[in-house]
Amino acid sequence: MNMHRCIVIPGPSDTVFDPRARNIKWLNRFFILARGASLAIDPLFLFAITASPGPKPCIYIDGTMLLFATLLRTCVDAFHVMNLWLKFRLAYVCKGSLNVGNGELVWDARAVVKHYVGSLKGFWFDLYVILPVPQAIYWLMLPKLLREEKVEDVMTITQIIFLLQIFPKLHHSFYLMRGVRKVTGYIFGTAWWGLILNLISYFLASHVSGGFWYILSMQRVAECLKKLCHESKQCSTLAWTCPREICYSSYTNPCVANSTMTANFSTCMDQNGDFPYGNYAFALPLIIKNSNMVKILYSNLWGLMGLSTMGSNLTPTSQAIEVIFTIIMVLAGLGLFTSLIGNIQVFFHSVTPRRRQMQLRYRDMKWWMRRRQLPSELRRRVRCYEHERWKKMGGQDEMKLIKNMPDGLRRDIKRFLCLDLVRKVPLFDNLDDLILDHICDRVKPMVYSKDEKILKEGEPVQRMVFIVSGSVMRSQNITKGMVTTILIEPGGFIGDELVPWCLRMPFVDRFPPSSATFSCVEPVEAYGLDSDQLQYITNHFRYTFLRGELKYKTRYYSSNWRSWAAVNIQFAWRRYLQRTRGDFVNRAAVNGGGSDGASTSGSSSDHRLRHYAAMFMSIRPKDHLD
Repeated sequence: MNMHRCIVIPGPSDTVFDPRARNIKWLNRFFILARGASLAIDPLFLFAITASPGPKPCIYIDGTMLLFATLLRTCVDAFHVMNLWLKFRLAYVCKGSLNVGNGELVWDARAVVKHYVGSLKGFWFDLYVILPVPQAIYWLMLPKLLREEKVEDVMTITQIIFLLQIFPKLHHSFYLMRGVRKVTGYIFGTAWWGLILNLISYFLASHVSGGFWYILSMQRVAECLKKLCHESKQCSTLAWTCPREICYSSYTNPCVANSTMTANFSTCMDQNGDFPYGNYAFALPLIIKNSNMVKILYSNLWGLMGLSTMGSNLTPTSQAIEVIFTIIMVLAGLGLFTSLIGNIQVFFHSVTPRRRQMQLRYRDMKWWMRRRQLPSELRRRVRCYEHERWKKMGGQDEMKLIKNMPDGLRRDIKRFLCLDLVRKVPLFDNLDDLILDHICDRVKPMVYSKDEKILKEGEPVQRMVFIVSGSVMRSQNITKGMVTTILIEPGGFIGDELVPWCLRMPFVDRFPPSSATFSCVEPVEAYGLDSDQLQYITNHFRYTFLRGELKYKTRYYSSNWRSWAAVNIQFAWRRYLQRTRGDFVNRAAVNGGGSDGASTSGSSSDHRLRHYAAMFMSIRPKDHLD
């Protein structure tokens, strides 16, 4: 038995949102896509480090590219600030209730804030991934390092900052998707979305590896410039960095004006030169290109080729960092390519048969409805039911999966799934474990679509229904134009008339009639206990059900008895008001005139007669427990 327990408020409040609501699901999908976009934005900062073309190359920061990446990163971080605000108001799933349907939601606003702030992977992790670290480093620290001619430090810091941002964000993306899937059961829901997300992940890995390859290429170019600068006697102290650290123009005079470079170092930009570039030889023409779009696309192409060929196109030199990068590219390419193909195959092998079965079932049903010429309203209800059934069950029949298991194992599984829910029924909360095991073993899952009627007033009650998720409206006609309604929340039950019917002696085969109509306000997931199964339990454990306290519990928690009592209390209160007001009016009539008093007295008598008629016409529950 699960030892985790949660105290939950049974319904949403004005300050806490339902994570299973339709608009919240769309927001979660949007935030997941925004997190993927942020993974693609961080490599753009690496392309801001570049070199000027011509016979006197120098290293500087491309202000246009840096400004573009900063604006994109700020916009995406603003969306994640909205996500932080939403999580402070979003109900969470209690871990101790995950064995009951999709789990119970905690609605207490203070508990939600405490749970979110107290989780290391919650608020603090969300705050870390949106810290503007790259913006501060590129705008404040790197220009100062370039002025001090510390190009090696610039390259090292950019690589470290990139790795410290990209890997936590990658883990955060998986954690975010897992959290959404735990609450809603799915994220995007279709096979095409699964295929698209796998392809996006593969291209995102190509983009990240291509950006890191570009900054390593820039580091190698800086090493070449430094080497030739130190070997040349004409090289000044500030020869291999541009006079302007941040340039907003396109590699022209504003970037290299008043350059102290006097030697011709164009050999560093020649891939056929003497300097060993290894894996980065193909990046030399790319570095001196004027177009940032060409740099990004070519780097993505290189990353895609490196991952797809598992590093077969790489020719590293003897430098340690280049060898490590090559090893990582080979292993990442092998892992990603295998994972992509494997995930696609597993996904389609697991989903396609069920989807195909669902499509065939829907096609046959559609053909049958068309042949029988069912009206459009009935067709809509059938489509809604099939959709909810697929969404709740995922195309699987839980009972069929455990049907052929040993009795003890099957009973323990169903006890784990249903015990907490069955104990919520006040009639069953104090029963022996043996009886509860038999009840759990005989319930079956049921799904109802929105606006579907579970039971109509006057119909025979053939099963008890225990609500797992969703809500049901109970409505009972009292008099003409007068209806009483009660909302049944998750944890409630329907069909309690069956319990006294099963205990009645002598037994009557006629099912008890329903005194109200039960309709689904939203899609409902429930467990059902048929009348024959309940009768089997009450017959074999009759000594337990005949205890005196069961009678009072049955009447106290029965929605039928509660509705009947509420109606009679209202009628009694109205009779009291009519009597007191009638006495006051009669006294006024005696003082003011007799004819009006007689008229008022007759009207009061008519009201009393109508109230008495309505009271006696209301259906009094019959439980046969007396």
